[in-house]
Formats: sequence, C-alpha cells, structure tokens
Amino acid sequence: MYLLHRFKKMKNNGIFFLLPALVIVVALLVYPVLSSIFYSLTSKNLIRLQFDIVWLDNFIFVLTSKEFYQAFLNSFKWTIFSIGGQLLVGLTAALAINRLPKLSGIYKTMLIIPWAFPAILIGLGWKWILDDVNGFLPNFLMGIGLTENAISFLSDPNFVFATVVLINIWFGAPLFMVNILSALKTIPLEQYEAAQIDGANVFQSFWNITLRHIRIVIGSLLIVRTIWVFNNFEILFLLTGGGPANMTTTLPIFAYQTGWGLQQLGIASAITVILLLFLIVICFLFFKLLDRWEREDH
Repeated sequence: MYLLHRFKKMKNNGIFFLLPALVIVVALLVYPVLSSIFYSLTSKNLIRLQFDIVWLDNFIFVLTSKEFYQAFLNSFKWTIFSIGGQLLVGLTAALAINRLPKLSGIYKTMLIIPWAFPAILIGLGWKWILDDVNGFLPNFLMGIGLTENAISFLSDPNFVFATVVLINIWFGAPLFMVNILSALKTIPLEQYEAAQIDGANVFQSFWNITLRHIRIVIGSLLIVRTIWVFNNFEILFLLTGGGPANMTTTLPIFAYQTGWGLQQLGIASAITVILLLFLIVICFLFFKLLDRWEREDH
C-alpha cells in the first residue's frame, strides 16, 4: 500500500511538472493551428469584425488561383535546391574535417558561424553586400573587370532566385556539417580496415559503410530542414519581399501578403492549412523511409 501511494504521488508530481510545458504547447501550437483551421472556413477580414461561415469556399478559391500554384512552385524549388545544397556542402565539409588530424576544432568553429547569426542580420547583411549601388560584391566585380555594370543580384530576374538559394545554403549547411560530423565519429574504424582487406575501393566503402551509418542522421535532418525551409519567411522577405514579379514569393510570403496586405485573413488561413497538410504528408513519407532504414539496420 505504501509503494502504491508513493507511485500515485510521483505520478501526480510528474503531471504537475509537465503542466507548464503543456500550457506553452497549447498556447503556441494547438491554439494557432485550430484558429487557422476555423478562420479558413470563414470570410474573416481584418477590416471588419463580422464574418460568416463559408465552409470550403476559401479552399476552392485558393486551389483555383494561379498565384497559389506559382507560390507553391517557388516554395518547392526553394526547398529542394536549398536543402540539396545544404546537404552537399555540409556532407563534404564533414567528411573533410573528419579526416583532419589537427585543428579540426578551429575549422568547425569557423564553419558554424553562419548558423549563429539571427535571420534578420543575415537578411540585412546580405542585402547590403549585394546592393547594386553601394554593395561590396557588385562594385568588387566591376573593379576587377568581370562585369561592366553593377549586377542587381536581388532584383534582376536572371540572378535573384539563384542568389537567395545560395544564401540559404550558406546559412543552413553548418547544421548538416555538425550533425553529420558527429555521426561520422561513431563509425568503427575496423569496418573500413575490413573493407580494405576485402578489396573495396573508396566509393564502395563510402556507400556501404559511411553512408549506411549516417543515413538516419541525414534523414532526420532532412525532415527538420524541410519543415523549416518550406515554412521560411524572414530571410526571403528581408532579401526580396517576394519580388521581382513574385519570382521569390513562396507560400508563407503569399499567405502574409493575402492576410496582412489584402486583409483577407480567411483566405490566408486556408493557404496555411494547405501548407500544413502538405508538410504532414511529406513528413509522413520521410518517417516511413526512416522506419525502413532502422529495420534494415537491425
């Protein structure tokens, strides 16, 4: 009886300590999601207080809008190219640092610096560097004779998308580098020695040993970064505002312009709900792949 009483007391204490975290989750996650779902079914407008239930009209309007599909395509390209570049750069850097016998800590510190910067500093900093009037890079390229005129990296349709993707790769690659490097440190060296004795070349060792050991980490990073990059708003908005000619208008920016620019909160909520459903499907597919890899490893 005494042990049962102690167990019940510990259980109640656990609930007590979890309560603040549950309140924060409800306040910052559950309530915004539920309110977005509710407003997506209404004619909510930021100018007037009254609104009506319109059910799926907002979703029909969004899914028949050319602007929505353009923003969705921009989000898709922005995510694929950004994450692909971050993975490639991060994996390459991790493999290189892992083979360094000395000073690896200095290189890791130097390469992690971009990830330490807040998004607003990155956006404003790169906007100043790439400014076609006073920016360092356009004037430097003219100074060394590579260009005749200052390139408008953030307003020229020929350069803007590639520019913002490269900035995002520079920003996000350190996260891949640090996590992959940690996974590389756990691989037993005996496996490489055994593979070398069996006659495996460098590519075969990488494919069958290195990649097999780090793929769970890479998969987890892909899930987190897909959610983060697809939902990213601040970097793109600070750099281009969605321009020029909506070439960098992604779904979060499109929702912002609809909700706060056009005051159509109901339609903007429908956009965010569609975005949420899409990411849930993508994450489900990623988790299925991770489960398959974990079963193969065991």
